[in-house]
Amino acid sequence: MGKQNDYKMGNSEKNAGKQTVTACLFSAAFFGALGSSFLYGYNLSVVNAPAVYIKAFYNKTWTERYGEPIPAETVTLFWSITVSIFSIGGLVGALSASSILKAFGRKGTLLLNNIFAIIAALMLSLGEKSRSFEMLIIGRLIMGVDSGIALSALPMYLGEISPRHIRGSIGQFNSILICLGVFTGQVLGLPELLGQESRWNYLFSFLALPAVLQLCVLPFLPESPRYLLMEKRDEAGAEKAFQRFLGKKDVSRELEEVHVETRAQDNLYIVSVFQLLKNPAVRWQLITVIVTMACYQLCGLNALWYYTNGILREAGFAENLIPYITLSTGAIETLAAIISGLVIERIGRKPLLIFGFSAMAVCFSLLTVFLNFQDSVSWMPYLSYICILAVIASFCSGPGGIPFVLTGELFEQSNRPAAFMIAGTVNWLSNFTVGLLFPFIQELLQAFAFLVFVGVCTLGSIYLYVVLPETKNKTFMDISQSFAKINKMPIQSPGQEMELVLSIKPDANGKTRDVTRTESSF
Repeated sequence: MGKQNDYKMGNSEKNAGKQTVTACLFSAAFFGALGSSFLYGYNLSVVNAPAVYIKAFYNKTWTERYGEPIPAETVTLFWSITVSIFSIGGLVGALSASSILKAFGRKGTLLLNNIFAIIAALMLSLGEKSRSFEMLIIGRLIMGVDSGIALSALPMYLGEISPRHIRGSIGQFNSILICLGVFTGQVLGLPELLGQESRWNYLFSFLALPAVLQLCVLPFLPESPRYLLMEKRDEAGAEKAFQRFLGKKDVSRELEEVHVETRAQDNLYIVSVFQLLKNPAVRWQLITVIVTMACYQLCGLNALWYYTNGILREAGFAENLIPYITLSTGAIETLAAIISGLVIERIGRKPLLIFGFSAMAVCFSLLTVFLNFQDSVSWMPYLSYICILAVIASFCSGPGGIPFVLTGELFEQSNRPAAFMIAGTVNWLSNFTVGLLFPFIQELLQAFAFLVFVGVCTLGSIYLYVVLPETKNKTFMDISQSFAKINKMPIQSPGQEMELVLSIKPDANGKTRDVTRTESSF
């Protein structure tokens, strides 16, 4: 009997590996990311092209209201608020995502989130006609809330609908669409398109298009089957969702694996952030997510844009050509993210993360050298720009998307919403910190400022090498057990491991159940 079971298990594993991406799964990943991470990426770059026109609008509106030109320091203050308030909104969105996810589910949260995107698009695009710079600032805040919710809900949705053998590739849709959003913002901001004084408000009107497309498609695609079965106890709905995502009728093995977790959680509930922080069984998973997400923002990519235009000017490129040359940065981002999505299931999460951060450390070191010799050697700016492209490619090869994949993989269902809230909070606080402190660091250290990021990337690589286990093609239970030793928890037998990982009990009775682990493609 044991040999027969092993034979069936082996066949199941082979069949799982042969499963292809169905149209339903691809559509859910693409349109889910289009109305979520694409908008986040678009908002990172869209304010750069019309910056001069927005500041002129601030001055014109101030003059109409108060009869005198706006002071230069006030323009700078308003512009700084316009840019940085996006991160504040992101933090608000990340903190509220857990509650919304519990109430509306993964797909429901993505759909509901489009309300924020559409409201933001209206306020940002109508601010000029209404003679209200406050509308632009509030619109950016609301768009930040949308992005904060999206970067929690989307990775969770993608991780829960994907078979484990392609979970990383599907999860990389998040990163690919972020990069595509950045590139789209750069393209539409060109002077020949919408980067003109008479058209800049249409750059913000475009925000509504991806949101509307998602609203048109996503309602016809399934909710996360794990959410339906484990949190809503809707077995029929979960079965239909599995069938559509996997493109097959017999999904009994997938249902049984989720049933194992469901039975283990009969006396459990979705934990709060405080409870997650207290749980020793997930301590190093939590530390790993915090470190990885902090490195995602503190590795220096955002600060890199500060030097790009200056390096191109030093290289002798005409000012009117620089916007077109900088398109190469967005193109490299997108290409590297796509390649990462194609190879992540072959190479693994851990090697790509370590390679990405290590390569960034090397390229930042070289960039520091090249910047210091830029004035003395005529061809040095070209090397500096090549280094910038290499940093971008290194970032998008792993660190640009895998942190979100890992956050969904390292935690069981009951812990996942709280884990994403913590990860999102670290992400947005780190983003805000870089924006706030880098100008001062750059002023103090000049070209040597990038050595700070060399240190961050190096320390991040060392931590990941020592602590992070490989998670590719593993069930969520297997991944949790990979941390048992470092968490100083006893390694349980298959029948006990779920009671260990999901160890928080809501009542005083402390009832548990014996369970048996079932392998499947999820």
